[in-house]
Parts: sequence; C-alpha cells; structure tokens
Amino acid sequence: MTPALSPFLHPFARPAAPPETFVRFVRGEGAYVWDDAGKRYIDAMASLWYCAVGHGRAEIADAIRAQAATLAGYQCFDRFTNEPAEALAAKVAAIAPMQNARVFFTSGGSESVDTAIKIARVTSHIAQKPGKTIIISREPSYHGVAYGGLTATGLAPNREGFGPLLPDVIRVPKDDLAALDAVLDREGDRVTAILTEPIIGAAGVFPPQSGYLQGLRERCDRIGAWLVFDEVICGYGRLGEWFGAQHFGIEPDMVTFAKAITSGYVPLGGVIVGPKVRAVLESQSDFIFRHGYTYSGHPTACAAGLANLAIMEREGLVGAAKTMGAHLEKGLKTLVDGDRVKEVRGGVAVWALGLTPALDALKLRDVLLDEGIIVRPIGPATIAYCPPLVTSPDDIDAIVDGTRRAIARM
Repeated sequence: MTPALSPFLHPFARPAAPPETFVRFVRGEGAYVWDDAGKRYIDAMASLWYCAVGHGRAEIADAIRAQAATLAGYQCFDRFTNEPAEALAAKVAAIAPMQNARVFFTSGGSESVDTAIKIARVTSHIAQKPGKTIIISREPSYHGVAYGGLTATGLAPNREGFGPLLPDVIRVPKDDLAALDAVLDREGDRVTAILTEPIIGAAGVFPPQSGYLQGLRERCDRIGAWLVFDEVICGYGRLGEWFGAQHFGIEPDMVTFAKAITSGYVPLGGVIVGPKVRAVLESQSDFIFRHGYTYSGHPTACAAGLANLAIMEREGLVGAAKTMGAHLEKGLKTLVDGDRVKEVRGGVAVWALGLTPALDALKLRDVLLDEGIIVRPIGPATIAYCPPLVTSPDDIDAIVDGTRRAIARM
C-alpha cells in the first residue's frame, strides 16, 4: 500500500515524495539545528542563505512577542504607517550603499525583485518614455519565483512549464560585456534597468570578473537605465559589508533585499530606492504608486528586523563575516584534488565547491546529511556553503572535515 502523502506541499521538492523523504527539524541554537530523532546538524547554509545571527535568539523572539502583543499587524496603504516600519526604513537607509535613499517593504525576495522591476518601468512611464520597458539580467542567475523575477532568472529548468512569462526581459551570459553591448546596440533606447546579483548565489555561487560590475554601472549611466543590485543573499553582512555593493565599490540605483534583514525569524524583504529613482517617483505631486503588498511595512516583521540588526551591530557580525569566510575558504581549498573537486569559488562568507563528473552534488548532500552537516546542492556539480555569521572556527573545521569524509565515503 502506498503511504499517504503529507498535506504539506513542499517548495522545490517532488510532490510525490513519500513522508520518510523529509528531515523534520524541531529546534535550533546558534549554528546548529536538531531533528525529531535528536540528531544535531551544523547548519552550513544558514537555513536558506539567511540566518545570519544564528538560531534561537531570544532577543528577536522577545521583540516579536512584544510587538505582536502591542500592534501585531496593520496595513500601510495610503495614509497609514507604524513606528517599527518607520524606524527600520530609517535604519536601512542609513546603512544603504547610496545616500538619501528610501525603503519599500515587501514580504520576501521574490516580491522585492518584482517591485524593483515595476519601479523601473513605472519611472519610465512617469518620464514619458513608455517604450523603455526592457529589463536585462544574466545567465546563470536567480531572482526568485514570482513571474517577473522568474523571467529574469537565468536558470532554464526554473522557467519550464509555467507558460508565458514577462515580456521585454533579455538575459545575457554572465561577465560578458560584449554580449551585453550587442543587446544595447540593438535595444539600448528601450532598456529601463539591468538586474544583477553582486555575487551570483542560488544559481551556482559565481563572483564577478574584475571590472564587470563597474562596466554595468558605466553602461547604465550611458544609456539612462537603472542599475539594480539583487542583494537578497549578499545583503546584511554576507560579504563583510552591509551590502555587496559596498564590498565591490559600486553605487546601484536600487537594491533588493530580504533573508538576513530578519535572519529569517519572520518573512521580510524590500527595495532600497536611490536618490535618482526616488526623484522621478516624487516628481509629480499627484502621482500614486499603485503597488504594494498586504504586509508591506508589517510592524511585527519590522520589529524583528530592528532586533536582528541590533544584534549584528553589537556583536560585530558584519566584520566577523570576513574572518569566518576566510577560514572556510582556506579549508575548502584543501579539498580541491582535480579528480573529484575541481575548484572553490565565491567571496567573503559565501562559497561553493565545483565538482567534477566523478561526484554528484545531490548524492554528496545526502552523505553530508548523514555526517550531520547541511549544505545546498545546486545542479549536479555545485555544493554551496553559507554558514551563519556566528559559526565558530571549530564548527568551520567540522564542516570542512565532514565534507572531506563525505567525499571519501563516495
């Protein structure tokens, strides 16, 4: 008899997967999580790239509890606002990679990317350039699963089966400015934004070639397009600065964020809107930006964000990312043998092993789970590492040693 399936339809999973497929986590503390059998795992992925301050932080739970007991939620459409949303927007604007920014809140990364796309297009509309609608992104890349970001995502399997996608989105190969220039020569007058991750994350952990991001900035300035940095993974300390834009010394026009803004304790995302973009949005006193989500500026989510950023500042976790990441990079490089592991790639505190065909990433992930280490397989040839910023040197060593054992077992 076929076992009954769980009522929970899992994301990025086989709908027909039997119940025993899943690992059921019951608690977390610091860089560790435990399953329902009592087994402890080192969370080498910060859950899904997001748990910067580690699991089990009572301070964030207390902030959530206090706000929920006071004003759990209230919509921010039109004339309404709340103090946590105002305070967090001010905080994010203060640490943003551009001056005089404003912040639009969403519930997560996919909503943030789609919001940035809509802002780019509506500013062209306000500027009476209705034909300026093209968004350029890269392959590979990952920009979420809503229809705008899905169209921009440079991962063909993610787009399969979902029917017609967003029009006027063009993807070009990563790090290939010549390919980008060919598109701009043909469509430059119609391009409203270039969308890029500072370091490509969920599509394989690829850092940019030297000068590439600066090349994007120069081209956006030349054709009058916005440069949008998707910092859903890179933002809030992952690259040793508040934002990846600061790590690379580039000033974007918009920044999308989510994940580590609350370390995942509650869903929250947003878009940082730079001064040139906001100048267009604010240029007509009667213009209404007809976009927003039910939970944009949700007070409990924003209270969690404030508590999370306070921890990061107090404990110096943005700077700690550099030390932790350097330790991880050094350890992972000892695994490169040319036969099974061909390379280590990434930057600061997000890294990946590039595997040869002798190893399968999904099978290696499963062996690592048996070793008590959580990583993320990306395709057949990449294993990603993105530990919480509180991960100790001993735990980094355990991650590397466990990976070494897992490779040997295969």
